[in-house]
Amino acid sequence: MSVKECSHHKHKWRKRARRCCAGLLIFNFILLVLILIVWAILQPKKPKFVIQDATIFAFNVSAPNILTSNIQVTITSRNPNDKIGVYYDRLDVFATYRSQQITYNTAIPPTYQGHKDVNVWSPFIYGTNVPVAPYNGVALSQDQAGGAIWLIIKLDGRVRWKVGSFTSSRYRLHVVCPAYIPFGNRNTGIVVGSGIKYQLAQSCRKSRRAGIHHHNTFSRVTNLKVEKPNKL
Repeated sequence: MSVKECSHHKHKWRKRARRCCAGLLIFNFILLVLILIVWAILQPKKPKFVIQDATIFAFNVSAPNILTSNIQVTITSRNPNDKIGVYYDRLDVFATYRSQQITYNTAIPPTYQGHKDVNVWSPFIYGTNVPVAPYNGVALSQDQAGGAIWLIIKLDGRVRWKVGSFTSSRYRLHVVCPAYIPFGNRNTGIVVGSGIKYQLAQSCRKSRRAGIHHHNTFSRVTNLKVEKPNKL
């Protein structure tokens, strides 16, 4: 084969490669446009979360600035979408007080939430001899003596959207649930074994703020199993 023929074949190969690349780019562009159109028509809405109640089995502050707690919370999640399902690939629940995490992470098992479905979770969140910041230790003692405490119950995880046969990539989900617990007054709660249940029925909000990193002193993760609660 002559040099001229080799040059001709190389030119034809490059031309075909450019056409293939252009066709692939056009196909991806059309696919992306179709996905965006479907997404705009469906107008997906984020799930709505409500913290229904909290049952206090243990909440004790001891010196020096050590907290032991055992709380069961009931949280509902409602999917408001008619044609979009939600995969909860990972969802961790934990409690914070004045921006400090005070319990371990409790993992909710992965699940799928269908159209207009409601999921109910009742995880135990707890911590044994958890060190807290000195100023938080003082504030916790004061709140406990005052008979009420503001906790923030957080859910942090990854979700995917399902539209027909299409499933999206994973998105970060961070939910903040305020919980005002008047555990100093037993008359406002319901006795449940050795614990006191307080009705909250408080709406939660979704936050774009990054959740607490899980590779810290609270990286211990528990499954949703009922553990023998400590007494108040």
